[in-house]
Amino acid sequence: MNENLKAFLDDKAAQYNRPEFIAKDPVCIPHLFSKKQDIEIMGFWAATLAWGQRVTIINKCRELIELMDGAPYDFIMNHEEPDLKKLLTFKHRTFNDIDTLYFISFFRWHYEHHDSLEDAFLPQLSLQGAGGLVEAALNHFRSYFFSLPDYPHRTKKHVSSPQQKSTCKRLNMFLRWMVRKDNKGVDFGIWNKLSPADLICPCDLHVDRVARKLKLINRKQNDWQTAVELTEHLRRLDPTDPVKYDFALFGLGIEERWGIEGILPEL
Repeated sequence: MNENLKAFLDDKAAQYNRPEFIAKDPVCIPHLFSKKQDIEIMGFWAATLAWGQRVTIINKCRELIELMDGAPYDFIMNHEEPDLKKLLTFKHRTFNDIDTLYFISFFRWHYEHHDSLEDAFLPQLSLQGAGGLVEAALNHFRSYFFSLPDYPHRTKKHVSSPQQKSTCKRLNMFLRWMVRKDNKGVDFGIWNKLSPADLICPCDLHVDRVARKLKLINRKQNDWQTAVELTEHLRRLDPTDPVKYDFALFGLGIEERWGIEGILPEL
């Protein structure tokens, strides 16, 4: 373990894992709610829509909440067919009304059988090893999510899985929000069947760039194994909570842009 690197990233994680950063991040969307199901639904939706400018992502999520009368879970479970008409106007990049209506159908079906969205990730949590538990969970979730007989094929592009060799950045971010437990006020920690130790670090362009500068990624590609490799390195720094360093890597990439070389530790 590189003690300089650990001390540096611990400090940066503490700097960015604070409520002050919530307002500018899509995680602010589930923080609008207190009901567990609302947090899960809008957390998942915010993570799914999280590409592009963060201001735009947050505004589109707020628009979606308004279209569901400010109460996503209640709307999903109790809407009638005419209530869906107003959702036909919703669009964010390639996510359109067809995708929106299927998400609502899935959530309604799932919550008719389960109290929490966590159950959608659980049945195949049997693999062991680095990334094994979450890899199985994400592969299962995608199959489960599209198990309704009328799912639109176009919507499949919005839900990734390791089987597709995706880094699964958005889903890993959503799992971080739901699973990580600390007293910092950013992540929710409302799920208990997955452990923070098993999580895989979300690997977006900002995290990837900083991680490569810190020699935490050697793999040339940017795929699922890249996210696993990064997380394996982070586990050496903190085996029980490797994904807390997502705050450090993402924060360095977003807030400090290209001027990070001068503050990096000796490796």
